[in-house]
Amino acid sequence: MKRSLPERVSEREAAAAAEAAAETAFEKRHRHARAQRSTALTEDYVELIADLMALHGEVRVTEIARRLGVSHPTAVKSVARLKRDGFVTSRPYRGIFLTEEGSALADRVRARHQLVVQLLLAIGVAREDAESDAEGIEHHVSDRTLAAFERYLARSSKR
Repeated sequence: MKRSLPERVSEREAAAAAEAAAETAFEKRHRHARAQRSTALTEDYVELIADLMALHGEVRVTEIARRLGVSHPTAVKSVARLKRDGFVTSRPYRGIFLTEEGSALADRVRARHQLVVQLLLAIGVAREDAESDAEGIEHHVSDRTLAAFERYLARSSKR
């Protein structure tokens, strides 16, 4: 039985819509992971800028590039993105400075880092490894997981 053109088009559209709507768990996880990598870069830059501001009062792009091991143009692009997103400001012939929003983000990142380090130490990871591993974990752990870490640490400290 031969179907009419509108029936065939309708079936193809329905199949395409079903395929588009059927995003697998795998695809969701990887989409989330890609977004997390972008967030991790932002957090690394903001955290470093806060640390350098504490040491020097202001920060130069050259110092950011050197500390992160990236090229100067890469650091310039990243700082431009931080400006666009409202985390930093800069002044002509001066350095880069965190905005209130940037400072708040840096504080949250530091607190998250410390929580992950405390958990890793509590389960027997050596301090040097805990500090290094926390640097990666801190950017990819959900708020619910962080809350679970806090509950675990609270229970384990009562023992």
